Formats: sequence, structure tokens, C-alpha cells
Amino acid sequence: MARYVPLMTKPTDSQLATLGAAFETFTRRYKLAEAISVEKPLNEIDKQTLFYVAQHPACGPSDVARFLGTANTTISSATDRMVKRGYLKRERVEDDRRAVALRLSDEGRAYVEVQLQMYRDMYRLMLDRLLPAERDQFIAMIAKIVYNDD
Repeated sequence: MARYVPLMTKPTDSQLATLGAAFETFTRRYKLAEAISVEKPLNEIDKQTLFYVAQHPACGPSDVARFLGTANTTISSATDRMVKRGYLKRERVEDDRRAVALRLSDEGRAYVEVQLQMYRDMYRLMLDRLLPAERDQFIAMIAKIVYNDD
């Protein structure tokens, strides 16, 4: 028995415009929430570096670079900025004094916690507007887009 496979078509200009407008609104809302912060917002590389170190204490800068898919020099600059802001600590590894382990400072941990709570609040706001079945569909579609490496 033949299996039905839906025909994939190219998105229309109207669909692209609608999606673009929705993402622009989403970005504005997110940026406005971040702008409420007293401190200057971090750039995306710096934030993602902190999130990675939070999940992988004592990782090295090359681990962060590999995960984010960026150059070691980019992460070196990011860690310099985060150390200067007091969010990261560099520690020498006993077994290899040339290696550096990254850890969050207390300030860095607090920053990550606030950011994660802000993200959870934003996700809740988005999902609250959907019916339970729509939430599952939305999450499945986003996951399909994000994890499809064709």
C-alpha cells in the first residue's frame, strides 16, 4: 500500500511577510523586556556563553566555541567581557596549568537565573494564548524547524 507523503511547496511572499511581521513583534517584545534591566544588555554570544557555562561548569573556552559553532577567538573575547563584568571566573586546571576552566561567579549565576526566568515567562505568555492541543502542535513545529539539519 502506498504511503501518502505531503507535497512540500515553497512559502509564498504573503506567508513570508506575515511570519516576518510576527517575528519582528516577538523580537520587539523580547527586547523591551530586556531593556527594563538596569544594566546594559549582553550580546547573544555573551549570553549563550554564560548559559553554556551554567550547564557545564569547569568547561573550557574551546568547549563553548565548539558548542556555539564559533571561533575560539570569538569566545576568548566573550569570556574577557564576562570576566570584566564579574559574571565569569577563569580557573587554572591542576592537571594542565595551560588549560582554563570557566565557572560562573555569584553575579553570573544570578544573571543566568534572571534570564532563564524571563525566558520562561515569555514562553508561558506565548503558550497561554494557545489551546492545549495547539501548544503541542506549535512546539512540535518549532522543534521540526530547529532540529531539521537538511
